Amino acid sequence: MDNHVFLITGATGAQGGAAVDALLDKGMKVRALVRDPASPAARQLADRGVELVQGDFDDAASLATAMRGVKGVFSVQLPPGREDTDSELRTGRLLVDAARAAGVEIFVHTSVARAGDQTQFVDWDSGRWWPDYWNGKSGVNDVVKAAGFPHWVVLKPAFMMDNFIPPKSAWMFPGLQDGVINSALRADTRLDLIAAADVGRFAAEAFAAPARFDRQDIDLAADSLTMGEVAATLSRVSGRAIESRALNGAGARAAGSNPGLVESQQWANVEGYQVDLATARSWGVPLESFSDWAGRHRDRFSFGTG
Repeated sequence: MDNHVFLITGATGAQGGAAVDALLDKGMKVRALVRDPASPAARQLADRGVELVQGDFDDAASLATAMRGVKGVFSVQLPPGREDTDSELRTGRLLVDAARAAGVEIFVHTSVARAGDQTQFVDWDSGRWWPDYWNGKSGVNDVVKAAGFPHWVVLKPAFMMDNFIPPKSAWMFPGLQDGVINSALRADTRLDLIAAADVGRFAAEAFAAPARFDRQDIDLAADSLTMGEVAATLSRVSGRAIESRALNGAGARAAGSNPGLVESQQWANVEGYQVDLATARSWGVPLESFSDWAGRHRDRFSFGTG
């Protein structure tokens, strides 16, 4: 990739970190936008040869500095908070504006499967399914597409496999450390799953071959499993007994699940990510099965009673 520089946002998180890994594997020059260059996670990036630029999504001046000389940008934003409902759209727009002003050629944005379909969801008109989340996701997608980049790609991953390992698992599945997956997912509900590493690999391929991926919305999932199948896989790879319990909403909340998370699981029962796995694989970018992913992360699991 010669001396082209690629800016990665969210580089200390799961998807941004995976993009860093994939780009470095291809020998690309990586710059990371970080809030605190002195943090342990940021220092680990620097030790691998990643250039650090201090900045914040809400600081337009710092975004302009980070964009200097950049050929491509990997974009990921945090979902809106309950008290700052337009945060994702606001910060996404600021990042896009900075990239366009700097003449960025390739903009790869990661969103979520079904973003843009939300008005078709069952009970959408009644205000169900956290509208701010879905409108923020689809809104940033629209901003990216309308910005006028020479090349853009919107990746739309389903549920992250990485949510089953710390630190995410402590919030997503609080009973998992005790060997139980409590959720409001029905026993027969299949959850579409993707590894963060695969999102990173898609981003790297898009940067390497922008014309091939140009102007594409790409739904991403490698497996579609019930929680019973997830528990069985985790039991097998860890050697510990993991149980799955399908609870109603009240039961899931009583078991420690966040109300917003319970609503998301109930959404999966009714709507779900609906990723076409064959289409996701048709791009020729290897996608990791949940079984292979779990085996690769065996040492990171912390759960079960043995």
